[in-house]
Formats: sequence, C-alpha cells, structure tokens
Amino acid sequence: MHHGQTSDWWKKSTVYQVYPKSFKDTTGSGTGDIRGLTEKLDYLQELGIDIVWLQPVYVSPQNDNGYDVADYCSIDPAYGTMDDFDELSAEVRKRNMHLMLDIVVNHSSTEHKWFKEARKSKDNPYRDYYIWRDPAPGGGVPNNWQSKFGGPAWQYDEATGQYFLTLYDKTQADLNWENPSVREEVVKLMTFWADKGVSGFRLDVINLISKNQDFPDDDGSVPPGDGRRFYTDGPRIHEFLKELNRRVFKPYGLVTVGEMSSTSLESCILYSNPEQEELSMTFNFHHLKVDYPNGQKWELMPYDFEQLKSLFSRWQTGMQAGGGWNALFLNNHDQPRALSRFTDDGQYRVESAKLLAITLHGMQGTPYVFQGEEIGLPNPQWNSIEEMRDIESLNMFRILQKQGKSAKEAFAIIRERSRDNSRTPMPWNDGPGAGFTAGTPWIKLDERYPEINVQNQLDDPDSVFQHYKKLIALRKEMPIFTEGTFVRLDEQHPQVFAYGRLSGDEALLVVSNFSGNPAKYSLPDSMASEWLKPAGASELLAGSTQTAPVLEQEMILPPYGSYMWFIRRQQS
Repeated sequence: MHHGQTSDWWKKSTVYQVYPKSFKDTTGSGTGDIRGLTEKLDYLQELGIDIVWLQPVYVSPQNDNGYDVADYCSIDPAYGTMDDFDELSAEVRKRNMHLMLDIVVNHSSTEHKWFKEARKSKDNPYRDYYIWRDPAPGGGVPNNWQSKFGGPAWQYDEATGQYFLTLYDKTQADLNWENPSVREEVVKLMTFWADKGVSGFRLDVINLISKNQDFPDDDGSVPPGDGRRFYTDGPRIHEFLKELNRRVFKPYGLVTVGEMSSTSLESCILYSNPEQEELSMTFNFHHLKVDYPNGQKWELMPYDFEQLKSLFSRWQTGMQAGGGWNALFLNNHDQPRALSRFTDDGQYRVESAKLLAITLHGMQGTPYVFQGEEIGLPNPQWNSIEEMRDIESLNMFRILQKQGKSAKEAFAIIRERSRDNSRTPMPWNDGPGAGFTAGTPWIKLDERYPEINVQNQLDDPDSVFQHYKKLIALRKEMPIFTEGTFVRLDEQHPQVFAYGRLSGDEALLVVSNFSGNPAKYSLPDSMASEWLKPAGASELLAGSTQTAPVLEQEMILPPYGSYMWFIRRQQS
C-alpha cells in the first residue's frame, strides 16, 4: 500500500478516466499516446485527482477499442512502449497519485496466442481456456443466447466442428473461468501489473465471468430473454472474486472497481461490502437508461427525470444500508455527454456543467470524472455520418434505415446516442489541433474548441474547471461527504432534485433545478425545523450561478441553479 494510507483511502478520492486515444498526442500521429498522459499529469494533479484510470493500451486488433486484448503484458505500439508505461507509472507515484488499469478478463481477442492454440485441435492444452460446445442436435448454434453487439453469441469453428462463445464481438472469445489454469493466468497477469506499481484495476464486465454450465436455452420468461440471466452475476462469481482478492487485491492493497452489466443492487452490495472481501466498489448503469423508451437505446425520448432521481436515491440508500460502496458517474467513453443529455449545453452550458457536478459529488461514493467533463465539454456538433468512427454507430445507421427510417431520421438518433460523443479529442488550447495533435486527429475536433478549452479555464475563478477542483478538495477535507446518511428531500418535484447528507450535528444540503425556468422549492417541514430553526450556521460550499438564493424553507431557484450548503446544528 502507498504512503501508509488507510485501507479505504479511495473513499475520499476522485478518479479521472482517460480515453488515451483522444487525450494527448505527442507524435503527430493524430491519436493520443501514453507519453501524452504523462505530460498532462501536472494538470490532473492541479485538479486534485488521486486515481488515474487508464483505458486499455494492450496489444490489440482494436475491433472493440482495445477491449479485445491479444497480449495482456505488452503495450500496443500505437500508444508507445513499455518504457513509456514505466515512466508514466513512476511519474504518477512521484505525485502521490495512483494508476488504475483497465483489465478485460471475461474474454480475450481471437488473436491472442491462447486462442490461436485452442482452435488447432480439441485436445490442444489451451482448448479449455475457452468455452466450446457441439452444434445443437439438428445442427446450428448450441443455444439461443444473443451477443451484446447483436446476433447469436456463438461462432462456428470449421476446423474442429464446434462453436465457441462470444458474448460481445465475434473476435472476443469468452474465457472459461471453470478452468483453474485460466484463473491462474489472470492472477499472473494482474500480478505483472501490480509489480509495475499499478495501484488498482477497473474490471471490465466482471460480473459475467461465471456461466451456468448447462448453457440452457432462454425461454424468454424473464425479459429481455437473450440468455443474460444465465451468466449475469452467475453461480460462482463471488467465489472467483474472493480468489482474486485473496491472491492479488489484498496482498498489493489495490483499489478495484467492477463494471457490472445488467446487475442488481443486492449483488452490488455483496461485491462491494468490505466484509465480503471482493471489490472496493461497483459501477452500475441503470441511471443511464432513463431516456431509453422500453429499454431501447436506438429510440429517442426526453429523459425521465423522476426515474433518474429515484434510481440515484435507491442506490444511495440501498448501498448505504447494505454496507456497499458506489462508483459515482454520469459520463464515460460509452455514453453521450451528460451535459448535452440531461441539461442545457447552449445558453446555460456553464451553469449546467456545475449543476451536474454538485449533484453527483454531494452523494456517497467515489466520483469519476471523464476527460473533458471538468471543462464542461458538450456533445460535438455532428454534421454527417462521415464524421463518425464508432463501429456500433455505423452499424446502427445502416440497420435503422433497413428498419424503414430515412437517412435523416437515422442520423438524428445516432447523433444523440453515439459513443463517439464522448470520444472527440480533448481541447487543451485554442491553437491548431486544439493542442491535442500536430497532425490530423483520428476523429474530428468539436468546432467550439476556441471557446471551450482547458487553457481558458485554468485561471478563471468562475470556470467549470475551478468548480470541479473545489468539489474534489471538499471531499478530502470534510468527512460528511464520506459518512453522511443520504436522505431524499424532494417529493416528485418536476424540476428539482434535492437531497441531504446527515451526520450527527452536521448536514449537507444539495438542491438542483434541472430546468431552464425558475423553480419554487420548499424544504420538508421536518428538515426545516430541525436544521434551519433556531438558525443553524450555514455555509454555501458551491453554487452553479454567480449569486445564490438565501437558504430558507421556501426558495426560488434560477434556471439550472444548483447549490450545496453545509449546516451545523446549534446546540440549544
């Protein structure tokens, strides 16, 4: 463990997610690289970041942005060399920061040497590293499970006459965790990186590694009927995670976050309650589906504000009651930017960015900042499908038209939903290439970079950057952010999300108006009588507008007005 810290040091930390391809290019290739991240560590330190999460930079055919790994212990030349990585690791440690690596062990690339061996013959020693099944009695796929990327979850191998399981891309073969040799390899590769000074892992779709070994057909009785109930939070998942914890996480004092696909609150409590000795915390995605009509990602609707608030509140309250720990986030590399999705990225862009930060950072958990979020980066202004790069978006553009939508309608949907929204290059300054590259960027820069860039914000006390810096610092200084009990304080208000965090004689109050119109809000009587009378000492910690309303039971909040007060109860 670093710097003699307590075992749960990460509870007061903030994580910064780096999508390396779009962060900083030092070679003029047009794609970001490891040295680009090293060059910007002072910037992340200035922001107050403790943990830097670096997305996959392993050798990969890049069919799924590097999440298809062909060699777990080598750096892809597109990103640099192992020397570059060692330099990054040393520079992170020098600043008392931590490096978190993205580990992908539900599947490997079919280009991995294990898989190349496995497909040679049924008795190859590597055969059981993957999941093989005979064709169904009448021929065809072994069962009706569907890939998360569309189509059957099985690929046929001509040479050996069997199918192998692929829950994601057809070049991502699922590893067989029932095989102790596979678990041994995973321990080995994690140890390799821990020995290089990595302080933590983000575990990609980790709750899918244990499959029901009968591989039954899905009869559709539990929606969506695509087989996921037979491998999500599967039969041996807790056993497998406990083994990793015992052999790697605990001995090295690592911080771990599990990406949880289609999971439940109950499972996340088990994954992240320290007594279970599995993971430090979990990501769940339920709150990022509140604008999917009937769960359909590729259809548009205004987001369901009430559902967003209920989901956040349910996970806050539930994880607290069960002793689990949340990873708090609104943005990542797979999502459109929350600023454009939930608020106003035009006239009220700055207020909106600050509102989302206050609303998230006041909750219990470890906050994650996705690159660009801290300067209020909106979705880019897309002009045509030719500007897009994401394979999922390009596929869907074709499919939507096949389903009868016009090219214009299809593009309108893709523009809102594409993962490319979060992947445009980081704008460092208003110079050529936005300071990201001296070459041609791999994906377009958002045209607003002369106004919206890092350099503009560093010395501006009212900037989104300075606002994030303040919130990140508060979490380190004030125990109530870590310990306070979450209480929701708005009764289905159509514009306002309000909650409190209570701890002894201290309270944190967060009130946010998610609309472009002024909003009337009144604190519930019990809260007002206990915390506002007799006049408690209150301090405004952060606000999204230049002036804040006075803290009273009845308040008028301006458009996108969001405020965080700290209240100390007076001893009567």
